[in-house]
Amino acid sequence: MKKLLNKMDIWLLVIMIIYSIVGLIMIFSSSSVSTVLRYNVPQYHFFLRQAIFLLASFILGFLVVIRFPTSKYKFLIPLAIVGLIVALIGLLVYGGLTNNAKSWYDLGFFNLQPSEFAKSIIIVFLAVSYSRLEKKKVSNIYTFLIPVAMSLFIAVLIAMQPDFGTALIISGIVFFVFIGLPFVKENLVKILKIGGVAIVVAVLALLYSGTEIFNSRQLQRFEFRNPCSRYEENTGYQVCNGFIAIHNGGLFGLGLGNSSQKYLYLPESHTDFIFPIIVEELGLIVGIILIIGYMIMLWRILKIARQAENLKLSVLAYGVFLYLLFHILINLLGILALIPLTGVPLPLLSYGGSFTINVILMLFVVQRVCIENKTIKTKREMAKITN
Repeated sequence: MKKLLNKMDIWLLVIMIIYSIVGLIMIFSSSSVSTVLRYNVPQYHFFLRQAIFLLASFILGFLVVIRFPTSKYKFLIPLAIVGLIVALIGLLVYGGLTNNAKSWYDLGFFNLQPSEFAKSIIIVFLAVSYSRLEKKKVSNIYTFLIPVAMSLFIAVLIAMQPDFGTALIISGIVFFVFIGLPFVKENLVKILKIGGVAIVVAVLALLYSGTEIFNSRQLQRFEFRNPCSRYEENTGYQVCNGFIAIHNGGLFGLGLGNSSQKYLYLPESHTDFIFPIIVEELGLIVGIILIIGYMIMLWRILKIARQAENLKLSVLAYGVFLYLLFHILINLLGILALIPLTGVPLPLLSYGGSFTINVILMLFVVQRVCIENKTIKTKREMAKITN
């Protein structure tokens, strides 16, 4: 274990731990009222559950993920893809309805959200698929589109729940990973032509199918400007209360536990809207520090991706970078009314079982990439010396 720790990115590990602790504290603070008044459960309910999720995730990360070679992923990913598709199709029939979406399996002690794990499974799937194509020296551009088509099919299943936020994040990850491939860069013009034709065909198919793409409730989400002018409407209530929380906090905050907006003004105060509560209690300065910390985290991941010794390792790290980047941007821009609100949680700070486990395990995958980068580099340098 000591040898593995020496090869890990310590800065990334420290940030993971700090944000997990801060998130745990703020989840307790932000949910201490709603647990009793809204959910009718003990005050420590979400705090204890999040603590269990974090502990389980770090144990799995240290004992399994960083020890498990990425070369073994190719044996697991086919089963994972099939299992994911079956789980997503099953949700349409057996899934529990929460916030007008069928996104969870109620297992009693835990609500399993397959769409969260879809992000990590697709990242690994893309890494394994494109690594295999590179090794086979495939030159047919259409072959490179097969993993994209499979991934977008999964995104469509998620959009049908409906969960457009997650579907958008998956589509973004797939798009940017795809255009970042060396082979695709060399054939970018041809790819753009194929993509243009595909988009036109898809739009025409939707127009002539008579299918309602968005219902009235989903269309309301596009009314995101000036939320406080619609305070009594669903399109403005939560975001406006988020604004009030940020305004109340000022530079230095009202003090830990002293938020007024968590008194049911912000229904999702421990999940999607935890950042306004953090600013209200700890101040805008702390909020800015947290954003800077996210930037450092993303920079460390991107650095590991750029130093990758092969395409598979690069796609794994780059995919996690995109995953976290999209979550951070969509959450913060949504609560600031700069884009439509989609209900996307904030990495390591928001409450969520499936989300927390998935984020931490994928960060440990990045650590595994870092370990393999250094191992391969050391072997290469030793080989030069012996030769």
